[in-house]
Amino acid sequence: MFSAVRRGTLSLALSVCFTLPAVSQTLHPGDIASEQTRHMATLFPGRMTGSPAEMLAADYLRQQFVRLGYRSDIRAFHSRYIYTAGDNRTNWQNVTGSTVIAAHEGSEPQQIIVMAHLDTYAPLNDADVDHNLGGLTLQGVDDNAAGIGVMLELAERLKDVPTRYGVRFIATSGEEEGGMGAENLLKRMSAIEKKQTLLVINLSQLVAGDKLAFTSGKSTPAAVRALTRDNALKLARRFGIPVAASSAMPVDNDAAAFDKAGIPVLSISAVNDPTRHRGRHAIGAVAHHAREDNLQYLDKALPGRIEKRCRDVMRVLLPLVKTLAKAEK
Repeated sequence: MFSAVRRGTLSLALSVCFTLPAVSQTLHPGDIASEQTRHMATLFPGRMTGSPAEMLAADYLRQQFVRLGYRSDIRAFHSRYIYTAGDNRTNWQNVTGSTVIAAHEGSEPQQIIVMAHLDTYAPLNDADVDHNLGGLTLQGVDDNAAGIGVMLELAERLKDVPTRYGVRFIATSGEEEGGMGAENLLKRMSAIEKKQTLLVINLSQLVAGDKLAFTSGKSTPAAVRALTRDNALKLARRFGIPVAASSAMPVDNDAAAFDKAGIPVLSISAVNDPTRHRGRHAIGAVAHHAREDNLQYLDKALPGRIEKRCRDVMRVLLPLVKTLAKAEK
């Protein structure tokens, strides 16, 4: 899974421009995730697929995985999407995205994929631009710096844990344009790799919604749902974490791509309680909004939410992944 496609100048640029954050020494779940969330949002706003910010963010993630002792590479993929102007003229936008992959090897060939998209929303038409959706200033805290932060903390806490099954950490790009990075990954996976992938855990939009939702893919077998979704819900309730009732799979392009390919999926996200919120711009509906999906707005509107949600997700995710990957005692 690791064909190396690198952009050599980025490492030099990062070493000159950015200082890596100090690793938290506390053992409290979520501390590393919230720190990384804030770091990603602050230093890499406007992580649109193919943009300089996306490329720099991808190289930062690769460096973080390497620092933890993982084998990690960046895969470039070429794709395109349609931009529609105000007069309904359409133009193809060609992009080269960056997907970061890191490997925690197991003693057996089966694997669990932990996935979160690193890109932020790119305007798809003039109306998006007029409404300040996406663009260069979008920090993308909820969508999806927090997902990346949780994935990095999980990698940190598993780095010295021997497991029977491997864990692949994948930061995709192109999710906002229809899951282009996930589709590219699937095309590159052999039939054997797909068969050996026991589960894909997708992390997306973890902050703004009222409650956490743990949702299986439509093609996920009932036995796998019991081991994954049902156990995640039990862990959450044991810790007193509010969870949403089971529902249809959330709209996430990466999760949908793997589900469509017949690979078991567990999607973790935060959703709103429809009885509490009315209207398009209620708290929780911040995705793609540059004025709302940022640290300043979320810290004011939902004080403490970033740290709490990172903590809650980690309290469920770490023991769940250890159990599923069959970590040694």
